[in-house]
Amino acid sequence: MNRWPGPNEWLFAVKTFAAAMLALYIAMSIGLDNPYWAMSTVYIVSQPLIGSLRSKAIYRLVGTAVGAAATVVLVPNLVDAPELLSGALALWTGGCLYLALLDRTPRSYVFLLAGYTAALVGFPAVATPDAIWDLALARVEEIWLGIICTTVISIVIFPRELGPLLSDRILAWVSDASTWTQEVLTGTEDKANAEAHIRLAADAVELRMLASQLAYDTSIWQSATRWVAEVQRRMVLLLPLLSSISDRLAALRAADGITPDLHHLLGELSVWVRAGDPPPRSEADRMRQSIDHLQAEIDPRAGWNEVMLCSLLLRLHDLVDLRQDMRDLRRHIEQGGGTLAVPLVLHTSGPERLHRDHGLAVLSGLAAAITILLTCAFWIATGWQAGGSMAGLAAAACCLFAALDDPTPALKRFLAVTAMSIVAVGIGLFAILPQVHDFEVLTLVLAVFFIPVGVLMAQPATQPLGAGLGFLTATLLSLQAAYAANFVSYADGSFAAVLGVASAAVVTALMRSVGAEWSARRLLRADWRDLAAIPHRHTPRDRDAMSGLLLDRLGLLVPRLASVGTGNDLAAVDALTDLRIGINMADLQRARDAMPPLLRAAVDKVLQGAAAQFAAQAVAGRVLRPQPALLGEIDLALDAAIATPNARDLLLQLVGIRRGLFATAAPYRPPPPDDAAPAGSPPRQTA
Repeated sequence: MNRWPGPNEWLFAVKTFAAAMLALYIAMSIGLDNPYWAMSTVYIVSQPLIGSLRSKAIYRLVGTAVGAAATVVLVPNLVDAPELLSGALALWTGGCLYLALLDRTPRSYVFLLAGYTAALVGFPAVATPDAIWDLALARVEEIWLGIICTTVISIVIFPRELGPLLSDRILAWVSDASTWTQEVLTGTEDKANAEAHIRLAADAVELRMLASQLAYDTSIWQSATRWVAEVQRRMVLLLPLLSSISDRLAALRAADGITPDLHHLLGELSVWVRAGDPPPRSEADRMRQSIDHLQAEIDPRAGWNEVMLCSLLLRLHDLVDLRQDMRDLRRHIEQGGGTLAVPLVLHTSGPERLHRDHGLAVLSGLAAAITILLTCAFWIATGWQAGGSMAGLAAAACCLFAALDDPTPALKRFLAVTAMSIVAVGIGLFAILPQVHDFEVLTLVLAVFFIPVGVLMAQPATQPLGAGLGFLTATLLSLQAAYAANFVSYADGSFAAVLGVASAAVVTALMRSVGAEWSARRLLRADWRDLAAIPHRHTPRDRDAMSGLLLDRLGLLVPRLASVGTGNDLAAVDALTDLRIGINMADLQRARDAMPPLLRAAVDKVLQGAAAQFAAQAVAGRVLRPQPALLGEIDLALDAAIATPNARDLLLQLVGIRRGLFATAAPYRPPPPDDAAPAGSPPRQTA
């Protein structure tokens, strides 16, 4: 729900306006060609949080320089061949956009700025190619000046640090996860809240994006960036773990399999999880000892309940380890980071893997390139003087909204914002600015418009509107050291802006307009393809990397599934269950080389059958009913695992796959203890 802007929003608006005026004043004082670019840059880069601002500012500085350098190389060499120059700049912009969409970190701004800066600088410079070096250098200076002024003002005047906000968000996330944990342990979980539980995955992805900017913050959390990343990795592991525990407990409760000892253990764990002040670490050791004691009394050959209980206890042990690590890390971060005083129980490894959609990135880059080529063709055919500005703005519009599933609605709104800016600029240029004769009065006049714009930028719901109004109005005003408004130039520039944004909207609607359902199916297919490939991978790092990748996709999938609703087959998707199955498959694949030959053969059949199931779903693009034969293969592998000494971990993984794929199947029937085969012998045949 929208709320009225508060002090933070007004403070941000005033700081942004102060940075814009400082950049404009300096640019005019040192005689830069287009000082208004320094002002408009402020409204592109300004962010309420220091970490977000500095991360984007640094990469924007680099991206602007790279884009200007590309212009210096391309324009002088191809200016006599307009078609080749148009093609080269279109290819450059499309290629840079492709790379920007693949890199889901602040570093993507290097590619994004390199792409559309080349278009914004290069096309208007076609008329004066001999001066391209001076034009490119001036543009870099103007943009860098705007970035530097924004950064300095934000840091010096009441800085709003990212660290405290991130801390509050992590605490809120952990609180929600703890509530879910208690509901699971006490049997009070409401299945109607399943969507809220899955929403934790989307929140974890958002927190990862915030944490990626922490290294640029000015709070004490900056020195704890590494440990915040460790917390985030454990958040990734917690969700499938809770889902697994919930599934095992639900099955045991349905089969009246909750023993008094287990009931007592679950109560102790619930109290331990709920503790407001972190309890002593010795309490975690006591929880582990209780779990181990109960586990030692279980014979998984006694029945399905015992198999499920064995699986549950192993997961509860993981839960204690995970929660204690998160508490230790939280305490360590609050103390400023540095060397960790206590050892972590869980050790994550491998580089972070994030979802990359090469197909969609190619399509977005191609749409931007075609938009540029079409606007350039119109420009060349008409010889219109403002055609270069039209092509440059079309390129920028394509790039700015390419990360959305369907950029078309945003581009339409941007077109409306463009029209609003044109009206505001017309009033300013011809009714107000002629009465202004010094910079002080100019500042007061501009404040009436740009401070409310800054308030819009400070609120997430209106941020695109505010940023668009600020950037376009500052650009179209084209403020110089001396008033020199010309109606023909104003009309040309306005028409070029409208045509540029409209061209981007039309081409995007024809080529790149996809809905939430289309994106959701692509994410699911990517998941299922990765799960189908697991039998071909068995490196130690795959499990951690795959867990992060699948949960990252789950976070991207959640809002899209919510948008799709319940009217189609996507409503049957349980991506968290797929994630649990994938983790179990990866663990089995990693452990298979150390198994006895006959057990390994049984496990291989399970892995191949599960992989075939996900491969078929990837082709069909929907959930399919598993083949009954796969259930038999899983049960045979369970027989072999039960008959093998020290194979409880394998039992855990096989139970996880069975419960994930065949949750409603009849209970597994272990072989009687007297008939259990010795280690390495063939499992019994079951119907």
